[in-house]
Amino acid sequence: MVRRTSITILLASLLLLFPGTPALAYGIISIKPSEAASHVGEQARVCGIVASAKFASRSRGAPTFLNLGQPYPRQVFTAVIWGRDRSKFAYPPESLGGSSICVRGLISLYRGKPQIVVHDPKFIERSSHE
Repeated sequence: MVRRTSITILLASLLLLFPGTPALAYGIISIKPSEAASHVGEQARVCGIVASAKFASRSRGAPTFLNLGQPYPRQVFTAVIWGRDRSKFAYPPESLGGSSICVRGLISLYRGKPQIVVHDPKFIERSSHE
């Protein structure tokens, strides 16, 4: 058990050091938005269609929400980009609406729905996955 934990920590550390490297090389699983709730607390790559996208510029923290699986308020999974991180993107993140994307990061829950908070555009990639 200690060995498995050490390997997991090592792989997660390598992912942080080399974020441009494919997720699978570090044992990061690729899942559908509908599977994300079963992987809370894990690093994963969630792939699906952005069913709705919104930049809530007047909300606290100015978040952008990329909702996968279903549009808000029935979203299955959400990628959240806080306003302080928007300047890192060469494009408005909400322009990904309708696109097939993969989002990498730590899955957490917010109000019972799984999400990944994205701090850098390198953790979002356009994809052909559905």
